[in-house]
Amino acid sequence: MTKASVYENTLIQQAVNPTFANRPVHPGMPPLDLSGKAVSFFEFWPTQLVYLPVVVQWLMLTLKYRSINLPLIANPKIPLGGMVGEAKSDVFKLANGKAKQFIAPAISLTVEKKVVASQQVAEIVTRLAKQGIQLPVVAKPDIGCRGVGVRIVRDQQQLVDYIEYFPNQASLILQELVPYEAEAGIFYIRYPGKEKGEIFSITLKYAPYVFGNGKDNLQALIEADPRASKVAHLYLSRHQQHLDIVLPEGQPFRLAFAGSHSRGSIFRDGKQLITPALTAKLDEITKDIDEFYYGRLDVRFKDAELLKQGRDFKIVEINGASSEATHIWDRNASLKDVYKALFYQYKTLFEIGEINRRRGFKIPGLKALWQAYKKEKNLVASYPATE
Repeated sequence: MTKASVYENTLIQQAVNPTFANRPVHPGMPPLDLSGKAVSFFEFWPTQLVYLPVVVQWLMLTLKYRSINLPLIANPKIPLGGMVGEAKSDVFKLANGKAKQFIAPAISLTVEKKVVASQQVAEIVTRLAKQGIQLPVVAKPDIGCRGVGVRIVRDQQQLVDYIEYFPNQASLILQELVPYEAEAGIFYIRYPGKEKGEIFSITLKYAPYVFGNGKDNLQALIEADPRASKVAHLYLSRHQQHLDIVLPEGQPFRLAFAGSHSRGSIFRDGKQLITPALTAKLDEITKDIDEFYYGRLDVRFKDAELLKQGRDFKIVEINGASSEATHIWDRNASLKDVYKALFYQYKTLFEIGEINRRRGFKIPGLKALWQAYKKEKNLVASYPATE
């Protein structure tokens, strides 16, 4: 299977081709159970509402440790510990040895609007080739979160279009399109000075699909789907040019590429994939990421059983202090489960920060945090639409 063929049904040519009817979806993943309730009752609450109790906990931990910013040195070599505004490319640069082998190859570049995008592309393709990367690739902002601006760039014209819609002087990443559709977020914690860490959480990220019936158009299929209808605004705007198409019987249509809950992906608790072998492999990898102790590694993998063995996966993103154990968005999670996970996360974050403070790392001030937040917020508002 080629890299492009994994995602080919997102193209309209394949979407109406009956030869792709009844094709398997989610290869390499455990079967997705869609019986029962479609979402949890709080799954799409505003983030601020869900995190309100965490704010109270943060203030209590601030009093205990006499520092509101202590988590900003949980990963002391990542700017602000990875809380906000860090560049993905800077995090990748911290990787050496084993870690570098497991990270999907990528290049970063700064958009120069004074140079015609089509002129930049020739140089970019040459840079990609030197890294052994060919189109299609994944394009994403260097600074950003929650899947914003993530798209597949399939050819040079799409690369030109992406650059033209990208803000001037902002940095973007072009990353190898890993030839596995299976995706997971692995939340890993290791205390400084310890040889072994723990996998606190694994979240399986399922791409959302609807399936043609030969009668209804794409819009009707989305609006009739028990889960897709809950976030129909995401999918309808994303596929507005295709909404009138009637898909053949059994034809799958992928509604989202970016593995982000807020962009429409389906999350399931994957704790059954946590094994000593996978934990040991992450111990090896993270020790080769300079001063990395806390965060979520987003990976694409070939097969769930191989992932349990610590084999055949690629890291596509490394998230730091602001990481979320995203299994809490499983439809079967309770609010008790959510706060048990979140409270544990932030208690641990302060504990690691305190250890690093004692090791001599300086805590950044609130001004640096505020400036990074404003920069990221302004950039996010200008990025191209997410696929």
